[in-house]
Parts: sequence; C-alpha cells; structure tokens
Amino acid sequence: MFAIVRIGNKQYKVAPKDILTVDKIQGSVGETVQFDVLLMRGDKSVKVGKPIVKGAKVSAKILEQSKGEKIIVRRFKSKVRYRRARGFRPQLTKLEVTAVG
Repeated sequence: MFAIVRIGNKQYKVAPKDILTVDKIQGSVGETVQFDVLLMRGDKSVKVGKPIVKGAKVSAKILEQSKGEKIIVRRFKSKVRYRRARGFRPQLTKLEVTAVG
C-alpha cells in the first residue's frame, strides 16, 4: 500500500514507516501532521483524486527540524568581470509516516 501526497509544492510517494526529508513545515518535534492524498493504491485497487481522494489522509510524525547542506549559488557575466557567490542552508523537516489511509 502506498500513497502520493503533496507536501509544500512537491509530491512524494509514501508508505507506512517511510522516513522523508522535506522542505520545512510548521510544527515542533514529536507533533503529528496530516496530509491530503492525491493517489492511493491498496491491495488491488487504485483511487485517483480529483484533486484529492475523499476521506484519505496520511499521518506523519515530525522527527527533526534542521538545516540542510550548504548550497552555493554563483552568478557570472563574461567580459565584464562580474562574479558573485552567495550560499544558504535550506530549512528541512524530517518526517516518519505513521499511517496511510
């Protein structure tokens, strides 16, 4: 059994006991959050939402709020000696899927 959910602006394929790292969502460590299901596959049937499957939710527990690896963004223009470098560390949330259904 698995489901496709939208977390932030991205879609993820999740199953029970999966651990995901996603863009930061509101909540503190230990809280449970729920997400709407876009597509759900059970034992033999597939349910496709329009845009979400009614009555289906995915529950996940927040394990960690952290920063990711540093990402360096460079800008360059040839012939005019223009070079800039800027870095940032994205805010991430680690989730454990507890229930699909």
